[in-house]
This record gives sequence, C-alpha cells and structure tokens, in this order.
Amino acid sequence: LNRCQSPSPYPIHQSQLIFHPASSRRRMDDSGECNRAVLVSVAQFDPGVNLGRRPGADKDTKTLHHTLSKLGFKVDIHNDLSGDEIYQLFLEESRRPVKDCFLAVLSSHGDEGCVFGADGKPVQLCRLFSYFDNEIMEKKAKVFLVQACRGAGLDDGVEVDSAGDSRDFSQHLSVPVDTAVMYATPPGYGAFMHPLGSVFLQTFCTLLKEDGNRNLELTRLMTRLSHRVAYSFQAKGRKYAGKKEMPCLVTRLTREVFPFAEPGKDSGAAGPSATSLLDTQHESTRNPSIS
Repeated sequence: LNRCQSPSPYPIHQSQLIFHPASSRRRMDDSGECNRAVLVSVAQFDPGVNLGRRPGADKDTKTLHHTLSKLGFKVDIHNDLSGDEIYQLFLEESRRPVKDCFLAVLSSHGDEGCVFGADGKPVQLCRLFSYFDNEIMEKKAKVFLVQACRGAGLDDGVEVDSAGDSRDFSQHLSVPVDTAVMYATPPGYGAFMHPLGSVFLQTFCTLLKEDGNRNLELTRLMTRLSHRVAYSFQAKGRKYAGKKEMPCLVTRLTREVFPFAEPGKDSGAAGPSATSLLDTQHESTRNPSIS
C-alpha cells in the first residue's frame, strides 16, 4: 500500500461565540469583527502529481460551511491551492482581526508534520502554526482541524504510544499559546476518507448539531469527538476489515474556551458523564479509503 493511496476501487478525494438558534447571522462585536473559519481542501491534484483524487472532500467542505455558518462563523472556502498558496493564505489570515476564535480546517493527503498542496508540495504545519504567534492573535482562541494521513500505518484498535518521537514533540512546540490542534489520526497512521465525507470531519459536524454539544468547553467537545470516532467507526472490506481511527488532540490552551456556545446557556455546567457516551445507536461501518 503506497502512503495515502486508496485500497478501494474508488479514487481518492481527499472566547465564546454567541449563537441564537432562531438566526444564523454572524455575531460581531462593537468593532464589526466576528469569529472566522477558513476551510482549505485539496480534492484534485495537478496533472503529473502522484496523489489520487479525494472523493468526499467536497462533501466535507459543504457540511462544514453549513454547520459553522449557522453557528455564526464567517466561513471562507479555498479549494485545490498549491503549497505556496496555502502558506500565503495562512500568513494573511494570521494578520486579520477576529472576534474571539479563529478556526482552520486543512484537508488533503499528508504525512507526519505536513499536508500536500495541489502541486504536490509539502506544507509544513509547524510553519503555518507559527504565523499565529503574533500580537493580533495573542489573546484569541485558535483551533486547527487536520484531515490528512500522518503516515502509512493502519490502526488495529490498540493504544498508540508515540511519546518517544522527538520530531513529533518539536512539532508540538510550534503550536502557539491558546491554540488547539485536532488531528484525524495519531502520528504514523493513515486517516480514512469516504465518498460521503471523512469520518473525522463529518462526526465533528454531527456533534455540533446535537443538543448540548455546542455548549461544551472545547477540550470536552474534542474528547467527545475522539470517543465517537473511535467507538462508532470501523472499516470493512477484505483488506481493511476491523481497522479503526482515533483522533489526536494537541492543546496549549491556557483557559477554557467555548467557541460554539449558545447565548443564555451555562457553558461551565457539568455535562454528561463519560459512560453516557457509550451509545450503541451510533455504531456503524464504512467502506474505507485513505485520506
């Protein structure tokens, strides 16, 4: 299996926000600033680039746009950018004002520490993160969701221990303060993609549509996301039957953050216990491909 290539016959396509349930209008402060989301998705690579098309990436983008817009985020979509264009986009975004929270989604083929632009050029994530270590973003919450492979390994559902990887640790040091990065998979492992969208990003959107999850503190929401993906997803097919996916959270948050909370709700209230997440109605299987 070549890294990030599809095992199926399908080609690969790879703070506090106020939301009023009766309105999807953006919530702005007195200066007119609002929370912003930037979606970068590479579904089709340039001719000559040995990376397959990612069916499902467009579905993820549409679902994210719909979900985040309803939560008051100003959402900008950028498809099939080159590596240099991704660097330039994030440099510019890091200098733009934001109300309380900046959310970025990166969806492409990838390897540990990078994602690939449409031209096949690797985009180093540590460089993108470093752009946001500035005065404009200093007191803002920054959230990155990364839907991409981090290697060619496949998860059999066992615990992964990567603490001895110094490269991974140095990459984490590049994450600015008050930033959380949620990866679809741990270091060294592949991320699954489906023509109906990735299990990671689709589950994220599903959680935000369910009652109560929007008012969770960010790390609690991401814990719930990890649990839902780990326990509800299992690949099927002769080659990949039983393979799993387990998202991985890296955080340097110094405070509690509620980016998706509704007004008038007590965001600090205790939520459901961990055992309540063991809900068998969410168990499902998908035909796999690798993001």
